[in-house]
Amino acid sequence: MTLKTFFGTCALGLTLALPALAETDPAVAQRKGQFQLYLHNFGVMGAMVQGRMDYDAALAQTAADNLFHITRHDQSRLWPEGTDSASIEGTRANPAIWDNLDDFVSKFVDLQNAAENLQSQAGNGLDALQPAFGATAGTCQACHEAYRDEAS
Repeated sequence: MTLKTFFGTCALGLTLALPALAETDPAVAQRKGQFQLYLHNFGVMGAMVQGRMDYDAALAQTAADNLFHITRHDQSRLWPEGTDSASIEGTRANPAIWDNLDDFVSKFVDLQNAAENLQSQAGNGLDALQPAFGATAGTCQACHEAYRDEAS
């Protein structure tokens, strides 16, 4: 193989790989990871709220504590422009996020506030967990309805 052929092959390979590289944007992968942590902790409390699991004060409190702390993670580097569903594959982030960034941030602050309330209630019995859990889940739903694309 000549050097010219080698570099031509490398250039072709890089050109073909660029779409795949865009799909694995680190910010997208990291925010997906964060959402998995949300889901993991919501799942524990949700199972209790729905009666699929017995209420366990210590477990509910741990999940709510985790959720509280995860919502305090700095989000600024997870949402760079150009990581929306119209720009790259592998994300459900609607481009409207960047057009309405103040509202998007406001919805995240609502989640933070609800997670703080959930943290204060989770270990106080199922009757205290249920409404706090519902309010927190509602903040997630409000953001998803406005800024998450449907699964393809």
